[in-house]
Amino acid sequence: MGLAGLLLGSAACGGGNGNGGAEAGAVVDVSEAGDPVEGGSISVGLEAETNSWLPGEGTFNQPGLNVAYAIYDPLMQRTEDGGVAPYLAESMEPNEALTEWTLTLRPGIDFHDGTPLNSEALKTVFDTYLTAPGSNLAAQLAQVTSLDVIDELTVVYRLSSPNAAFPDELVTAAGWPFSPTAAAAAGDDAGANPVGTGPFTFVEWQRDNRLVVEKNEDYWQEGLPYLDQITFRPIPDEDTRLSSLQSGDVDAMQSLRQSTVVRAREFDGISNYEHLGSNSGAATMNTSQAPFDDVRVRQALAYAMDQDELIEVLGGTGVTPPQTQYFSPDSPYYSQAVEDAYPSYDFDQAQELYDSYINDPERSDGKPVGENLSFTFECPPDPSLNELSQLYQAFWTALGAEVQLSQVEQAAWIQKMLARDYEVGCTRVGNDRDPYIVFSQAFQPNPLNMTAFQDPEIDAQLEILKSTTDLEARKAAVEEIGLVLNANVPNTFTAATLTVIATRDAVKNLNGWVFPDGTKGNGAANATAMWGQAWVTD
Repeated sequence: MGLAGLLLGSAACGGGNGNGGAEAGAVVDVSEAGDPVEGGSISVGLEAETNSWLPGEGTFNQPGLNVAYAIYDPLMQRTEDGGVAPYLAESMEPNEALTEWTLTLRPGIDFHDGTPLNSEALKTVFDTYLTAPGSNLAAQLAQVTSLDVIDELTVVYRLSSPNAAFPDELVTAAGWPFSPTAAAAAGDDAGANPVGTGPFTFVEWQRDNRLVVEKNEDYWQEGLPYLDQITFRPIPDEDTRLSSLQSGDVDAMQSLRQSTVVRAREFDGISNYEHLGSNSGAATMNTSQAPFDDVRVRQALAYAMDQDELIEVLGGTGVTPPQTQYFSPDSPYYSQAVEDAYPSYDFDQAQELYDSYINDPERSDGKPVGENLSFTFECPPDPSLNELSQLYQAFWTALGAEVQLSQVEQAAWIQKMLARDYEVGCTRVGNDRDPYIVFSQAFQPNPLNMTAFQDPEIDAQLEILKSTTDLEARKAAVEEIGLVLNANVPNTFTAATLTVIATRDAVKNLNGWVFPDGTKGNGAANATAMWGQAWVTD
């Protein structure tokens, strides 16, 4: 989620239920699961392709996560109440100082190629792939000074400083063990030939067409998976993906577009696994480029935005509430003070700030006094996002700015943002993860800090978040960070993102997956499923 959270959408201890739909605005409309059924195959429509399936190389947003959790098992996974608990791991315990985390693997588990999952495999993957130069996980794992083998099934992650949130890192790609033997044999093609321990084994990948997995007959969780085969199909166009579900061309589809979620509710014979978490649509600004390096410009753009109109154009009126911060009202990290500090619509204030900048002889873009701003707003080419872009353009043109619009395919847009090769664009921000991870990835020096914004006060509060498990102290730190962000607005918010996996009623149990010990998981939160525990009744 690192990148998934920033770009496409999922708070430790946050609200939510197995249905992923009890929060305000979401609905629970799911057919009765009944008893598990063995066999069958399904096709799943995804909103985008993924560039690689190798952790450290792949960029895993919601579509990629759906495929990844079929092929890989996460060492840690998220529970129904938003906490983090061992899944593929048997246990994970810190020392008193929170600087060492000892992880013990479950015995008797093999990768799909028959090689054992053991401590040496974890260490090889960590040293050779996850933290190697060029790995997109290297920055978030830089805190780990070493991963040391204790015995066949036990390793210790040694950290450079305390980190209460570290187990959360192992929910996503940094915690998906893959066969180092298979990766070494595949070389540069390892990302196209994933070999994990998960419920399904990789069969084929036709990029931009389909990825096929089939049942892992030797899976370590007895009786799983239920399905024989899954075909994942990238279908970027929202209308096409939705009509493919309606026609039966796919059995399930995921979406993070509010208008699509609402339309899916109208179909007969469809189950809707919805979730509304700490995730919001946003406009993100590159503060490393003028004029967005000046807070007056960022504040002006923020005050010029009418959130209600943005929500309406996205089809979320009455469905998705406005967002003012990184955590939603159902999270313990939500703050009324941060909400009150958000720069809500005030055109006169926006114009005053805008004029202050353009009439400043020392303006950072070096242009003549009085010359209007000129910049490009970028966004993926989805019809609802096209309308959203046009509305942003209208807001800012009213101030006097010249705003060009550019459509960029999602994969390319992610890469542009990672390279900070943009001015302003549409993204999603916030995440149902530990706040230390959310904010350290977004606002400290690393590739995922796509706004380039940093602040000493944020750094100070992150030190608190990483060094204590006391909830009240952590809530206070999150509030201070939220106040800094709302004063400096490196990104604005539109509304909480309602997500859905919509399926034919015959596809069951996306909201019922459990941990090996029976603890209930977080369902289909953020349009992501644990497909190894789903089944189909026809």
